[in-house]
Amino acid sequence: MEGFARYELPTHHNGRIERLDRLTSDVIHFDVVLAEPMSFDAGQFVLLQIPGLEGMRAYSMVNYERRTRRLSLVVKRKPGGGFGDWLFERAAAADKIDVFGPLGSATFHPDEGHDLLMVAGGSGIAGMMSILERATNEGHFESHRGHVFFGVRTVDDCFYLDKFSRYVDRARGNLEVTIALSDAPPQGPVEGAHPDIRFATGLVHEVCGRDMQGRFSDRMMSYLAGPPPMVDGALRTLIGTGKVTPDRIRYDKFG
Repeated sequence: MEGFARYELPTHHNGRIERLDRLTSDVIHFDVVLAEPMSFDAGQFVLLQIPGLEGMRAYSMVNYERRTRRLSLVVKRKPGGGFGDWLFERAAAADKIDVFGPLGSATFHPDEGHDLLMVAGGSGIAGMMSILERATNEGHFESHRGHVFFGVRTVDDCFYLDKFSRYVDRARGNLEVTIALSDAPPQGPVEGAHPDIRFATGLVHEVCGRDMQGRFSDRMMSYLAGPPPMVDGALRTLIGTGKVTPDRIRYDKFG
């Protein structure tokens, strides 16, 4: 896999929770403020650990900055997930958290000159948001195209729609965002509130395969993130249907 981190070796950082925002019934966005600045590449992740909970959990950054003390992250709560339960039920501002990173090779670098295809499910969208942030701020979509496919169950499970709309607006026609709803058809009010975002019904990799038919190219770098079945399905679509070569695919598979 291409694109290893160019700037900073992973190390431990002392952090604290500063902000907690529930985006849906089972998705929460939170900020971690570090004692010392960290640099990371768009698309990377960190490992988090809290006192009293064994092991570390991997989460991708939503934001993108160089030498920042703030990491923005998003977590989808899963049954029996200790870290998610802590965030939703007990976490509070100023709680201490151990951070190890940055890690990951599914990274974006504007100087590589690729069009972008991003396929994500659930909280896997986090790293894609970081990529969109860097690509937008550095004018990447002035000369390159981008396609984002974000899979959730229903309209009620959608989040970051306002952020997507801002990125689409700033890309001036060179960025398409499609929300794939696996369990329900789109609803009029949501579509009306976000006319610049497309809504489709189906599993996200299937929606991607249908929409991108005839539009895959060797100028494109594909990024995948989400639950293992989603990533596996997207790989089959890209390699089988799109004839995308493995060196043009970067991904993190979260269990």
